Amino acid sequence: MFEFVGERYRQIMFASWQHLSLVVQCLILATIIAVVIAALVYRNKPLSALANGVSAIGLTLPSFAAIGLLIAPVGFGVAPAVIVVSFFAVLPILRNAIVGLSEIPPETVESARGIGMSRMRTLATVEFPMAWPVILSGIRVSAQMVMGVAAIAAYALGPGLGGFIFSGLSRSGGANALESVLTGVIGVVILAFILDLILVGVGRLTTPRGIRA
Repeated sequence: MFEFVGERYRQIMFASWQHLSLVVQCLILATIIAVVIAALVYRNKPLSALANGVSAIGLTLPSFAAIGLLIAPVGFGVAPAVIVVSFFAVLPILRNAIVGLSEIPPETVESARGIGMSRMRTLATVEFPMAWPVILSGIRVSAQMVMGVAAIAAYALGPGLGGFIFSGLSRSGGANALESVLTGVIGVVILAFILDLILVGVGRLTTPRGIRA
């Protein structure tokens, strides 16, 4: 195992960087999409229920099947990986964003509006900061989930550590097959741990002190 890693150190590090970059960029995109949708629907119970329903159904979809279905319309490579990772990343964040915004006391919002704040300013300076810890929890859950989804995206020749996993599985029983799979799996776990630590740090830096747990 150590010999396998030593011989392919640069390749592993490059694949790890690609994997982390894919997940982080898709996570940022997913957070923007989820927060915008949540801001549009959280005050409307039928729409928020619909959004939560779509999120719940989406989480039941097999990511491997989603990757396979995208190969025909968008081809192989980065495109299907970005689409699938972003799609699955949105779902937990959207649910938490709706919950976080919905749980803000109405009197707090009314007080902000009463001192002359506009609807958008109230959302940006009062509601969103108060909901941020709940939203961030969704981002952390999403990050752990899509770290594995990004590995599966290698089936469509997406970037990242999934290439080692599929390469090893395709040579099952052959030379270095197990080492290749273990390298991919352990690498994904380490990246997930690192990203979660980063998100914890982001939470401490961005959560208002008055509502920090």
